[in-house]
Amino acid sequence: MADQNALQRLFQQYGCRDFRWIDPAEIVVAQWVRLKCTFGCESYGRNAACPPNTPPVHECRQLLDEYRIAAIFRFPVAFNDADERSGWTRKMNLELLKLEGEVIAAGHPKAFLLFVDSCNICKDCAKTRTGCRNIRMARPSAQGMAIDVIATAARFGYPGEQDGGRNYSFLLLE
Repeated sequence: MADQNALQRLFQQYGCRDFRWIDPAEIVVAQWVRLKCTFGCESYGRNAACPPNTPPVHECRQLLDEYRIAAIFRFPVAFNDADERSGWTRKMNLELLKLEGEVIAAGHPKAFLLFVDSCNICKDCAKTRTGCRNIRMARPSAQGMAIDVIATAARFGYPGEQDGGRNYSFLLLE
């Protein structure tokens, strides 16, 4: 892999100061996460980058198995209401997309970002992958890819349970 120090500097330029290098084989994928998306998430079926517009759970695991290194980013911020969180995640996801682009340009063509939360690039989502107006920018969240963020965060020394598994993003590298 390319110089991790150079990537770390790049991460920090984009506000990703709290991160860990991880082996994607250690990321926990679970059917119950998809169940929670299906029954309980307001973005289900209303977001082009959320289930049912994401791969089946077994394919999510297969995708992760194609990578040998990734980064998990933690953003320890709290919000007073959903609108405040939505505004922050939109801004953060757009910054993370810029980071993904720079990582690709730095020689990591397989780099792929998993958003902090549901894709909310557009104020009015087209709701389907084929209708998506920002097809090159839209990304699923970790939960949308059936990742048990709480268990995965805890596995790498983060307080996943205490913060509800929110405010984490993943960057799959190579």
